[in-house]
Amino acid sequence: MNSKVRLQLSVMMFLEFFIWGGWFVTLGSFLGNNLSATGAESAQAFSTQSWGAIIAPFIIGLIADRFFNAERILGVLHLIGAVLMYQMSQVTEFAVFYPYVLGYMIAYMPTLALVNSVSFNQMKDPAKEFPLIRVFGTGGWIIAGWIISFGFKWDSIENIQEGALSNTFLMVAIASAILGIFSFTLPKTPPSTNKNEKVNLSDILGLDALKLLKDRNFLIFFISSVLICIPLAFYYQYISLFLTEYKVENSTTWATLGQMSEVLFMLLLPIFFTKYGFKKTILFGMFAWVIRYALFSFGNAGDLFFMLVIGIALHGICYDFFFVSGQIYTDSKAGEKIKSAAQGMITLATYGVGMLVGFWIAGKIADAYLLESGNHDWDTIWMYPAGFALVVLLLFTVLFKNEKISYKS
Repeated sequence: MNSKVRLQLSVMMFLEFFIWGGWFVTLGSFLGNNLSATGAESAQAFSTQSWGAIIAPFIIGLIADRFFNAERILGVLHLIGAVLMYQMSQVTEFAVFYPYVLGYMIAYMPTLALVNSVSFNQMKDPAKEFPLIRVFGTGGWIIAGWIISFGFKWDSIENIQEGALSNTFLMVAIASAILGIFSFTLPKTPPSTNKNEKVNLSDILGLDALKLLKDRNFLIFFISSVLICIPLAFYYQYISLFLTEYKVENSTTWATLGQMSEVLFMLLLPIFFTKYGFKKTILFGMFAWVIRYALFSFGNAGDLFFMLVIGIALHGICYDFFFVSGQIYTDSKAGEKIKSAAQGMITLATYGVGMLVGFWIAGKIADAYLLESGNHDWDTIWMYPAGFALVVLLLFTVLFKNEKISYKS
């Protein structure tokens, strides 16, 4: 890969995740403060990510893989996203906001696969080259948070109350338009499937990978992956609102500690995986979920801010040690023929079904613990995902039998 292409892909990845981190982190606070959304309505808004993840395979399988270059579809989807983001910045009612955010996530979620397709198509050795490109995405997410907190202070308590978070959508609309136009300059990535070749629903959804569920260990892992996404949804849906109600200034920047720790623990993962094996790595990741939510609960009740900071910083362990390890495990079990299908099935089950259920449960629980002051009883709310994650951890510990998985870095 020459330096020009490397630069193009790095910019693409930076903007892709700058866009996501530029509005999704503060969405909870925006909904609660700007639109006076209930917990159920917040769940509806966050669930659009899951609906986007469920619909994405159809867009990729029916269009991107058959008729048009990936970089062109990427450009069109981001230009559509720019328009929808601008519309989201103008609304003052949830009923008007929801159709826009649903349309946006249906357009955005397929781009996560498209940026990977464009990248991999230019690489001779993705295992070595892709992480150096993908890290710019994490950087984009972090920079977006810093701009919100330090650049414009849109997430300060005073500015949130004045409706400043609507500016995040304008910022992202501009970034989406830039990436949309920039995408047409990216290296050509032609369709991977002949348009005349028959493709059925089973191919699009990767249903061939269902045969992996006959393996008892993989079935336990699969079910655990879906279940652990229920407590995960609590974090994505309420971390911003939680910090805002806790009166934390620069809350978006504090939240980016999670992405910073992702980079660190991604580097540590191969060492841990090799030394302790798959099961212990997964269990360590699950245990981090339990500790994180317990820290949120007791840190909030006891006014111990450092506990909240540690809880956010644990995101790297929570995500890398469970989800990245799970991707490695899935890859090792699938075999060459159904590798892509197997990864697609896990993504659909976790970010689609698991988090869809999680967002709904989180919304119900948040509404149940809404105080007369308008704030929430967070020390009680966070104990629910902590307890649920503990149950999943115990089930996995008992039911999953040790097996050796080779890891190739």
